[in-house]
Order: sequence, then structure tokens, then C-alpha cells
Amino acid sequence: MSTDAVRVLVVDDDPLVRSALVLMLGGQPDVLVVGEAVDGLDGVERVRELAPDVVLMDIRMPRMSGLEATEALHRHPDPPHVIVLTTFDADDHVVGALAAGADGFLLKDTPPAQILEAIRTVAEGDPMLSPSATRTLISRIRDEPGDDRAEVARGRLTVLTEREHEVALAVARGLTNAEIGRELYLSVPTVKAHVSKLFEKLAVTNRVQIAICVHDAGLV
Repeated sequence: MSTDAVRVLVVDDDPLVRSALVLMLGGQPDVLVVGEAVDGLDGVERVRELAPDVVLMDIRMPRMSGLEATEALHRHPDPPHVIVLTTFDADDHVVGALAAGADGFLLKDTPPAQILEAIRTVAEGDPMLSPSATRTLISRIRDEPGDDRAEVARGRLTVLTEREHEVALAVARGLTNAEIGRELYLSVPTVKAHVSKLFEKLAVTNRVQIAICVHDAGLV
């Protein structure tokens, strides 16, 4: 096992789901399952003990839901990346998970290869949404009345430099840091630095919120 393996915590109240995820991840040389948790409250406690890089989080659980646990983890000084796994693809779940600070949203019937890809992607600092979740999110944004919201979003974007604006547009298109770097002829560390400035200037906590701001402004 590589010392650079992504450390993963599996949080789900269904022991069969936990076992299946642990089994699936166990054979990967670059992924290490450091523990399991039976609900959101247990998950928050286990994160403090085990310091995982990525948490696979169910939504509907007793004592503390996955959304509540994600919000609690997001308040940590150095929070883990959270991928929400659910059997439900409802609007409120998608938007709620992202608002809580989740980095990814996948359905539980997502193929194992895509779950592994999501873990590796969010560990690198990029978001990962299932295609259906992405469609749901963008559809919801477009369907809401938004003249005032568009004006506010355009105002927020005026504080960006030209290069930051280009990076924001690329983020809104769903490009990873590496893809942005290739398109704009920037190194990945430079792209990450620009994304960090976007977080600060736009007062957001994840890349999806950058995308929402750009979509609200009518730029993509």
C-alpha cells in the first residue's frame, strides 16, 4: 500500500452497504479504508480519530443525517472531502448536500470504477457529481426566477482579475485543475492558487458554488 494512498472513511447505517464499499475499495493500491461508521454522529467522531482524506457519506441515517454530519465536518479547521452517496436523486438532496459543503454527490448504483474515480478526484480538490445530479442542479438553477440573482452574481464577479475570471468560467464548465491548466497554459499549482482566490473573493466554500455564481450571472 502506498504511503500516499487516499484515506477513506465509510459512513452508512446499512452494514451490507458498508461491507460492499469496503470490499470494493480494499483491492486498490492507492486507496486505504481507515474505518467505518454506523451513522452521521459516529462518522463525525471517527473523523476526529482517524483523519481521513475522503468520507463516503450516506444521507438518510439515524441520530444524525449525512447532511447534518457533512455540515458539522465542514466546520472543522481541516475538514475531509465528503462524497454523498444516496439511493435518491431528488433536487433537495443534491442542493442540500452541496450547500452543506459536500465535494461530490453520487448514486449508490454508480459503477465501482466511477466511485473510485470520484474518490481520487475529490482527494485532488476537484468536485465530482454524477451526470444525473449535475443535470438536476443546473436545471434547478435555470428554472428559478433570477433577475435579481443574476445582477448580484455579476456584481460578485466584478472583483475578479481577468485570469481569475477565466478560471471561474472553466470551473463552471466542470473542468478539473489539470484540464484548466492545459486550456489556459497554467501549471496545476497556479490553477489551485487561482481557485483559492476565487473561494476568498466570492465567499464560497467549494467549486460547485463558483459554478452556481457563474451560471447565475448567465455566463455559461
